[in-house]
Amino acid sequence: MTKWVYSFSAESTEGNREMKPLLGGKGANLAEMCAIGLPVPPGFTVTTEACLDYEKNGQVINDEISAQVREALEQVEKITGKSFGDDENPLLFSVRSGARASMPGMMDTVLNLGMNDSSVQGLAKLTGNPRFAWDSYRRFIQMYANVVMGFNVSMLESTLEDLKEARGVKEDTELTAEDWQELIEVYKKIILEETGKTFPTSPMDQLWQAVAAVFGSWNNPRAIKYREINGIPHEWGTAVNVQSMVFGNMGEDSGTGVCFTRDPSTGEKVFFGEYLMNAQGEDVVAGIRTPAPINEYSKNESNKNLKTLEEVQPASYHALVEIYQTLEAHYKDMQDIEFTIENAKLFILQTRNGKRTAAAAVTIAADLVTEGILSKEEAILRVNPEDLNQLLHPRLDPVATKVLLASGLPASPGAASGAICFSSEAASIHAENGVKVILVRQETSPEDIAGMVASQGILTARGGMTSHAAVVARGMGKPCVAGCSELTISYSEKTVKIGGETFKEGDPLTIDGGTGEIMKGIVPTISAKISDEFASFMRWADEFRTLGVRTNADNPEDTEVALSFGAEGIGLCRTEHMFFAPERILAVREMIFSQSVEEREAALLKLLPFQKGDFEGIFKSMKGKPVNIRLLDPPLHEFLPHQEEEKVELAEYLNISVKEVELRAEKLHEFNPMLGHRGCRLAITYPEIYKMQVRAIAEAAVKVQNEGIEVKPEIMIPLVGLGAELRVLRSEVEGVLKDVWKEQGKEIRTKIGTMIELPRAAITAAEIAKYADFFSFGTNDLTQTTFGLSRDDSGKFLPDYQKREILKQDPFVALDQEGVGFLVSHAVREGRKTNSNMHMGICGEHGGEPSSIDFCHRAGLDYVSCSPFRVPIARLAAAQAALRNR
Repeated sequence: MTKWVYSFSAESTEGNREMKPLLGGKGANLAEMCAIGLPVPPGFTVTTEACLDYEKNGQVINDEISAQVREALEQVEKITGKSFGDDENPLLFSVRSGARASMPGMMDTVLNLGMNDSSVQGLAKLTGNPRFAWDSYRRFIQMYANVVMGFNVSMLESTLEDLKEARGVKEDTELTAEDWQELIEVYKKIILEETGKTFPTSPMDQLWQAVAAVFGSWNNPRAIKYREINGIPHEWGTAVNVQSMVFGNMGEDSGTGVCFTRDPSTGEKVFFGEYLMNAQGEDVVAGIRTPAPINEYSKNESNKNLKTLEEVQPASYHALVEIYQTLEAHYKDMQDIEFTIENAKLFILQTRNGKRTAAAAVTIAADLVTEGILSKEEAILRVNPEDLNQLLHPRLDPVATKVLLASGLPASPGAASGAICFSSEAASIHAENGVKVILVRQETSPEDIAGMVASQGILTARGGMTSHAAVVARGMGKPCVAGCSELTISYSEKTVKIGGETFKEGDPLTIDGGTGEIMKGIVPTISAKISDEFASFMRWADEFRTLGVRTNADNPEDTEVALSFGAEGIGLCRTEHMFFAPERILAVREMIFSQSVEEREAALLKLLPFQKGDFEGIFKSMKGKPVNIRLLDPPLHEFLPHQEEEKVELAEYLNISVKEVELRAEKLHEFNPMLGHRGCRLAITYPEIYKMQVRAIAEAAVKVQNEGIEVKPEIMIPLVGLGAELRVLRSEVEGVLKDVWKEQGKEIRTKIGTMIELPRAAITAAEIAKYADFFSFGTNDLTQTTFGLSRDDSGKFLPDYQKREILKQDPFVALDQEGVGFLVSHAVREGRKTNSNMHMGICGEHGGEPSSIDFCHRAGLDYVSCSPFRVPIARLAAAQAALRNR
C-alpha cells in the first residue's frame, strides 16, 4: 500500500528534510523541526504524489488517501486532547500548500478550519474570550470562501470596511465580539446570495474540500505563472500540510510574526523581523496593520515608535533567538521563520531558506565561509547565478536633481523609473507596448504577479519589509518601496496623491528601493559598480571554473563594461552593427548598387578607414585578450532604405531615380532571408566585401601592436555549411593577410575559423575542421535551423507549447540539449578528431544562461560568450558546472 500521509509531532515524526520531493519544502521542514525538538504544533502532510493522483483521477481523493488522513487526524486528536468537530473543545486546523520549491504567496491557505456556529460558541466558552472566537470564525469564512469556494472576497472586505466606518474605528482589533457576530451573518448571507450555496458547517466536509482546493491551486493561473518565471516543473505537484491551530489573535499576550536569521536585503549578520500582537499570520504580510519590529535593529521609519517584541515579551523573544540560532546552524543557511505566540507560549510554524537579494546572497555565502560553516565550494553553489542580475543594473545618479515626494520602506534595493500603473493588467499591457512602468498598489497580492513581472519596480501604500510585495520583489530582483503611508490611491479615478501632489495613471515616477525614496518624474541612473565583496566572491568562482567567459561586443564602450565584469575576451564582434552609422550607411548602399567589381571596391574603400578605426578601438580596449570578429552576416537588403526621404537621399547621392532604388530593393528581396543570400554566401558572390573587412582587421592589428599593445585577432566566417566554402574563403582571407603583413613588415598570428549554425555544418564537422582553427557555435541560428523555427515569430505560439508541456522551456532561452545539444556535442567530438588543437566556444544567447553553460561544460567547450551584463552570471554558472560535474 502506498503511503500518502506522513505525521509530524514532538512525540513522533515520519519525515525529514531530505524528503522535499514527497513532502514539499514546508512538510519536510516541519518534520525536521519536530525531530530536533522545536515547539511545532502537531499535524500531518498529504504528499505531492497524492496531489498528482488527485489530478490523474479526475480531481477525486482516493479511498486510501482518505483512510490515511483520518488515521493521522486521530493521532493529532490524541496528542492535543481535542476533537475535530467537537463543539466544546474543538480541534481546528490550518491547511497550507507546500511544494518542494518555495513559492511564497503563490498557493492558497485556509486557517481556523473546523469552525461552525456551534464550535465558535464552545471556543468562546473554553477560552473565556468571545471576541477571539468570533474573530477567528470571521477569518475562516473569509479565507474559505475565497480559497475553497472561489468567491471574490472583495465584497466581504468592503462590508468589513463599512462596519469599521459605522463603528468609528480604524483597526480590526477595535471591533467587539458582537460586531464580529453581526458581520458573520452578513457574510453568510452574501455568500448564499452570490453563489447559491450555503456555507458548509461540517468540519469533515470543510477539510476534504480544503485539501482538494489546495491540490487544485497547484494549477491556478498565478501558480503556473510563478513556476514559468522561476523554471519550476509543472509535474511536481504540491503537498498539503494540515496542522493544528495555535492562535496569535487570542489577546494581547498572543501574536504572530516573520523573522530572518540575517538581514535579507543586505545579508548583515543580524536578527531581523516583524510581528503583530493579537493577530494571525496573514495580517503581517497583508499590510492591513503596520507590523512592529522584533528588536531595535528591525526598526524603520514606519515602526520606529512601536514597541519591540523584545520589550513586549522578552521571554518569547529570547526563546525565538535560541531557536533561530539552532535552525541556522542546522540548515547552514539564512532562515525565514514564521512563528505564533499563543498565551505567551512560542510556536514555530515554518522555516525555509530565506529569499534574499543578490547582494545579501553573496554576503551571506561569504560570511558563512568566514564563520567556518560552509566551504568555498558550498558557498559558490548557494548563490543563484541569475540573481546576480540585481547587482549589475543602474542606480540613481547621485548628482541628478531629485524632487522627493515621500518615503516608504526600502523593501527591495535598486532604482527604477516608469509610468504609473494601478493594476496588474495595465502594467502588462503597457510593458508589452514597450512602456516602462511602476506598479502602484495599496498592497500587492498573488494576483498581481503578472504586473510585478512586467514592471520596472513596485510601490505600495501598505505592508512591511516582509509583505508580499517586499518578498516577491526581492526574489525577482526588482526595486520595491513598501508601506508608504503618504500615498492616497484612488483606483476608480486612477490617481495617487503623494506629498500633496496628485498623479494620474501614466505620469512618470521614480523609486529607490535601497532608500525607500519616491521621486517625481524620471531621475537619471548610472551604471552599477562591483563591490569589493562581490569581486572577492567572483574570484572564488574563478578558482573552480574551467570554462572561459568572453563577451559579445562590437564597440569599445561595451567591451569596457564587459572587462569590468571579468570578461576574458570577445567571443562575438558583429561587424554589421558598424555599418549602420549615418556617415557609413550611404557608402554601404553605394556598394550594394554597384554594377561591377571595380565600383564595389571603390565603395568599400570608403568604408575601410571606418572599419579599421572600429577594430583599433576594440583591440586597444581588450589589451591582448582574444577578439573574435565575425565577418558580414546579414543579407544586403537589410541595409537598404525603407523611408521615402531615405530613398530620395540615396537616389540623389547615386545620381539615379527613386524608381531605380525601389527596383534594386525588389531584386534583393528574399522570401526567407534567414536561409538566403547571407553570411559566407555573400562572400562567394562578392569576395571583395570580406577582403575589405579582413584588410581592416589586419591593418588595425598591426597599428595597435606597434603601439605596444598585444593583439589576438580571430576571424570568423559565418553560415558555413560545406567544407569547400570554408576552404575557398579561408584561402582568400589568408591571401589578404599575407598582403598586409608584407606591406606592414610585420606578421600577427591570426586564427581563422567558422560559426557552426547549420545542422549540416555540425554533422560534417570533421570535414569543416580541416580548414578551421576554431568553431564557435551560433546557437541562435542553430536552434532556428534545427527546429525549423523563426526566432522572430515563434514567440506567438511557443508559450502554448510550454503550457501544454510539449516544451519545458523556450529553446531560444535555454539550450535544447537533446536536439541542438546533440549537434554541438557531435561537432565538438568530430572537429577535434580532425584537429585536436581547435578551440571551441559558444556565442549565442545561450552563452549567458546557466543550464546551457552547464551543458557547455559537459560538452567540452573552451569558453562561453554572452552580453556584457551577463558575464558575472556566466562566470558563476561555469564554476557551479565544474563543481557539480566533478
